[in-house]
Amino acid sequence: MIATSPKIDDPAARTNNNARFGARRGTVVNHIGIGLVGSGYMGKAHAVALRAAAAVFDTALRPTLETLCTTTEHGARDKARQFGFARSTSDWRVLVEDPFVQAVVIASPQHTHKDIALAAMARGKHVFCEKPLGMDVAESRAMAEAAEAAGVANMTGFNYIRTPASQLARQIIASGEIGRITYFRGEHTEDFLADPNEPANWRTENLASGAMGDLSPHIINATLALAGPINRVIADIETVHPTRPGPHGPVAVTNDDQAHLLLRFASGAMGSLFVSRTATGRKMGYAYDIFGTKGAIRFDQEDQNALWLYKGDGRPDRQGFTKILTGPLHPDYQPFCLGPGHGTGYQDQIIIEARDFLAAIATGQPVWPTFRDGMLVNQVIEAARLSHAERRWVAVEEC
Repeated sequence: MIATSPKIDDPAARTNNNARFGARRGTVVNHIGIGLVGSGYMGKAHAVALRAAAAVFDTALRPTLETLCTTTEHGARDKARQFGFARSTSDWRVLVEDPFVQAVVIASPQHTHKDIALAAMARGKHVFCEKPLGMDVAESRAMAEAAEAAGVANMTGFNYIRTPASQLARQIIASGEIGRITYFRGEHTEDFLADPNEPANWRTENLASGAMGDLSPHIINATLALAGPINRVIADIETVHPTRPGPHGPVAVTNDDQAHLLLRFASGAMGSLFVSRTATGRKMGYAYDIFGTKGAIRFDQEDQNALWLYKGDGRPDRQGFTKILTGPLHPDYQPFCLGPGHGTGYQDQIIIEARDFLAAIATGQPVWPTFRDGMLVNQVIEAARLSHAERRWVAVEEC
């Protein structure tokens, strides 16, 4: 349902499912109508990114912000005005049925993802869904299979892996510069619940918002992207602070604060992951160390514009990690900035995601990470939970 027309408010053109993509010359512009579900932290980030992507990357396909959905009619109207959407609703079904909406971005709570995505894809609409894809593997598998059957563009939102530095790390590994990976150590650590006196809130109420549901998907996605498929896992999962202050006394915490996973990769490499929301002092501890037979890589998201590289083929008296400052020669950096070391930021990661989603729609070719990739992350999480419950190594394919 792509429109090729100089008039973005022409309903006939914008709902023409057979429109072809043409070159961007003269007054002809290719449009795609976007519906956004969710207007919170991530909803706002996606709204900004959709408006910016065409200007930053000169995309072949230009988003038009059609309908915004959030929990109340008043709130939806206010956010639609703020973000620049043409219409608003408090019912996601209205958004999905809107003939001007040709692609849906889901930035609402995890328990809503499956129903919205399946309804949109059943109507032939492309879907971008924030992580984690589903509440569990069964939901994620249903979403992936529906997307593949419908033949629509589908992506899962893992923004951190899109920094120029992490994209460079993937290039270095793929080129063989550090040899065969022997060990991967990853973490996603933050401290927003490190204080035991922090009151109970929505983050302490269900599995989806615990450390394994909220933080682990990002670093598991990075692990799969950088080190390859995981064969088996053994995990220990813990609630550090079992109760928190509530309005009428202590409230039980019903999800996890931190977890430790040991991994074995399909390649034979070993690995470990640590996720925590009680890691005092850590603000954005999405970090990894990768050891290879010819070198090593270090990265820390708190310094997201630098990658540390060790190459073992130099003079012994000159060996050591080299700090590489990202710049215009690295992936997806130059569209934002021409100065090496000046850096990109969090919002830029979301803009890169928007560019990739638009490319998937325009070309009809899958762009990583698809819903199937999002499902693989859910599989690792489920394997870890099963391992913790049964105190054993669990093969990912069991889940």
